[in-house]
Amino acid sequence: MKKISILAFILSLFVNSVFANEVNVFSARHYDSDVQLYEKFTAKTGIKVNVVSGKDKALQKRITEEGKDCLADLYITADAGRLGAFQAKGMFQRASSPALKKAIPSNFRSAYWFGIAKRARVIYYSPSRLNENDLQGMTYEDLADNYWKGKVVIRKSNNVYNQSLVASLIANNGKKKTAEWAKGVVNNMARTPKGNDRAQILAVAAGEAELAVANTYYIALMLSGKKGPEQQAAAKKVRPFFPNQDGRGTHMNISGGGVLKHAPNKKNAIKLLEFLLTKEAQQHIVNNTYEYPMIEGVKPHNLIAQFGLNFKQDLKTKVSSYGKNQAAALKIMTEAGWE
Repeated sequence: MKKISILAFILSLFVNSVFANEVNVFSARHYDSDVQLYEKFTAKTGIKVNVVSGKDKALQKRITEEGKDCLADLYITADAGRLGAFQAKGMFQRASSPALKKAIPSNFRSAYWFGIAKRARVIYYSPSRLNENDLQGMTYEDLADNYWKGKVVIRKSNNVYNQSLVASLIANNGKKKTAEWAKGVVNNMARTPKGNDRAQILAVAAGEAELAVANTYYIALMLSGKKGPEQQAAAKKVRPFFPNQDGRGTHMNISGGGVLKHAPNKKNAIKLLEFLLTKEAQQHIVNNTYEYPMIEGVKPHNLIAQFGLNFKQDLKTKVSSYGKNQAAALKIMTEAGWE
């Protein structure tokens, strides 16, 4: 019996040591380069990273249903609104460190989750048909101006990036003005919303619209040739314009992650987040995903940097407001007839 007890004790120590030397990531980001980044983390720390990839709804459903039995430590996704909404359900725990607070500007983090890369949602135009001077001083609010009637393309209302953009407008302008704006945008649409962000850029390149709303990294992805020569050629016909430069700045969103409520490896989860905010990791992210770095001292990829490094970012609007306003944003869009 004593031998069995000693064996059980040794086995428990082994199991605990294995669990203490890993971190389990549930990720809705779809980049193979993220896995390569986790491998770098393991090489540096000896902490194994186990990754479960999937869509946000499926991952959140599994985390919620498994509850205390869920072995996930970190939930990573590509939208502040999603992080905020999940936080509101009580699925994260407070987790921070001096390194995270120092690396991440306060408006790109909360007490429960942290931005690891930045994304800008901008306006695209064709220089062959519009001069940048024609757009001088343009704001997101101007997309509802009757001048652009029949000239705007944008994704459907159920797109989370659009919901966060509209949520930011609610935070800055209130629900009433944002509702009026949404009706104006619907009135100005060149077509019924369809397709992804690249489809909007392609529409401007093809002359189907004058303005498109899409995230910045998509133009770099298309220019890289990874989506084929046709999309590369189309991307060369358009340019991004950064709105609201005379005011609060261009709308920014994040990729980010939070430590889950029942995380079995909290310390390792924080270590991984800290690693993702190092210069080495940030350079890896921007080189592979074309997002903007979260920290100072790292430059974006040249394919996106060529359009300007010094544009004014919206540092006034906390991205934590997106989750709080997303439900209202979706309601405003659908009531405006935004399909």
